[in-house]
Amino acid sequence: MAKVRLTAPKVAAFKCPSDKNQAFLWDNTTHGLGLRCTSAGEPAYIFQSRFSNKTLRMVIGSPKTWSIEEAKEKARLLKRQIDEGRDPREVKAAVTAADIKRRASKKQDEITVEDVWADYCNKRRPFWGDLHYRDHINKAKIGGRPSQRRGMKNSLTKSGPLAALMKLRLVDLSQSTIESWAVTEGANRPSSARLSWRLLTVFLNWCSEQPDYQNLVPIKNPAKTKKTREALGKPTAKSDVLQREQLTTWFNSVKQIPNPVISASLQTMLLTGARLNEVLSLKWTDLNDRWKGLQFKDKVDGAREIPLTTYVEHLLSNLPRRNEWVFSSPTSKSGRLTVPNIPHTRACNAAGINGLTLHGLRRSFSSLTEWLETPTGVVAQIQGHKPSATAEKHYKIRPLELLRLHHQRIETWILEQGGVQFTPNTQRLKIVNSPI
Repeated sequence: MAKVRLTAPKVAAFKCPSDKNQAFLWDNTTHGLGLRCTSAGEPAYIFQSRFSNKTLRMVIGSPKTWSIEEAKEKARLLKRQIDEGRDPREVKAAVTAADIKRRASKKQDEITVEDVWADYCNKRRPFWGDLHYRDHINKAKIGGRPSQRRGMKNSLTKSGPLAALMKLRLVDLSQSTIESWAVTEGANRPSSARLSWRLLTVFLNWCSEQPDYQNLVPIKNPAKTKKTREALGKPTAKSDVLQREQLTTWFNSVKQIPNPVISASLQTMLLTGARLNEVLSLKWTDLNDRWKGLQFKDKVDGAREIPLTTYVEHLLSNLPRRNEWVFSSPTSKSGRLTVPNIPHTRACNAAGINGLTLHGLRRSFSSLTEWLETPTGVVAQIQGHKPSATAEKHYKIRPLELLRLHHQRIETWILEQGGVQFTPNTQRLKIVNSPI
């Protein structure tokens, strides 16, 4: 196996070939040190050697956080442990166990909410979806860092609603403390505060069931008080929706957005009624070219497939294939488009439409189907809503082609009302197994 001297340019340029699942780049100066990259992930330094006549491989870390010299030193340390007859995996496990024991020995009255919150998120993550986990991280995040959102590079991030509680000791998270917090956050950002309060309530329930923390919280959940609920207020039903007569100006403005990926993503949201994150998370492998289907990661059922209608297929077939993401971005750290709030707001302002949010596009799809008297169950299935009746749950099984009859009719009508004319792209979407 060929080896090279690892250098910063070589590490930065190393990619996994499109015809392979993984690739390795081995260093010729340090025993066992290599760089591994998979078709679906980012590169990582690894250490590979033999212990007890068996291959041993351990991940060192990402090149983003480990320099080449640090990785080399770590590889040398692991090799020394093998030479001493010690299994590096057992050494690591012992160090981890010692660290856990050391943290457990910390005086209970010094344990902060932040300490327990991190433990809670780590233990509950396998049972949560990505969005739910991200809510827990974002609502507790400390602000003051440069924003990564489009058009806000010179701004600093704001702390999440729960950040003010994170530095408190868990024993100090009393009823009066939470009520004071609710008064402040409820006045500044009630919607976000209500979600944070629900997360906090479940968190405290979990604490009361853990032997390590149950003595640090009151028997009665301190977040469940009438004063807290009143301070946060009641959520109001959102009513931002595109009216039929606004479709022409909305399409005209959105189609003039300079970035074609953003323009296509916004139109796809309206014409599929899908959730924002479902659309932005689309991969090229989620497109079924043979049966003209589009598969979303559904937060209710895990996944759902809807018809790939004519105009949406036309939009997607004209997008650049930079990587695995349908709505890709060469400037985004993740490689995919971030939330296009600002471009959409600008387009709506230009069209004279005020207050229309990105989720309002999903609401608009459902509302516009009323003009066609589309069966409610069909709309719910396309949008990924739970069935609301026994017949829908157990007796209505709609195949993709039956959904297509309704969905294509909905799309055609919306495009007619919006004055959108197009020539279908003759180039069929080609689905590949690896990013182009």
